[in-house]
Amino acid sequence: MNEILSAIRARRSVRAYESKKVPKENINSIIEAGNNAPSGMNSQPWRFVVVEDNALHKKMIEAATPNAKTLLTPLKTSNPERYEQIMKRYEELQDPIYYSAPAIIFVIGRGPYADLSCPLACENMMLAAYSLGLGSCWVQFGSLIKDNEEIREALELKEDEKIFGPIIVGYPQGVTEPPEKKPPAIKWI
Repeated sequence: MNEILSAIRARRSVRAYESKKVPKENINSIIEAGNNAPSGMNSQPWRFVVVEDNALHKKMIEAATPNAKTLLTPLKTSNPERYEQIMKRYEELQDPIYYSAPAIIFVIGRGPYADLSCPLACENMMLAAYSLGLGSCWVQFGSLIKDNEEIREALELKEDEKIFGPIIVGYPQGVTEPPEKKPPAIKWI
């Protein structure tokens, strides 16, 4: 199997990290991989913000957690077992949103091509992190911070911009076992 197919198959979402800081050159390489993603009409509708500051990280947890819990409320009736499992994790972990990752990379986009293009940048970034021996995870709940003005200012988030990451990055703590994958649904014509 070639290197790219092997990396796609082996990459995992990592939710446990060592506290070791990720070198700036590695973060820059990851961002460069995102910047090289395809984009509609070559619009490159993204920009990147790296958060390593512990105080801001803590504020982001405090802002995102109640919003995440609100989004999870429908699970209480539709899948109570899963809801309890998630709520238990929220109680046990110091950081159930960003998993105490030493680096959080926000992919922020705007314009008509952002919805289609920015997710491609995110995937490139996660594959690049894996290729550098780092773990990563796309954490949608980590984007639920837009109602906090201080965080919006720190990210320089404009009204017409959308958060497509954040991608958390760090050195994995242990091995993440692969989840079972269903076979792809394919129709040949």
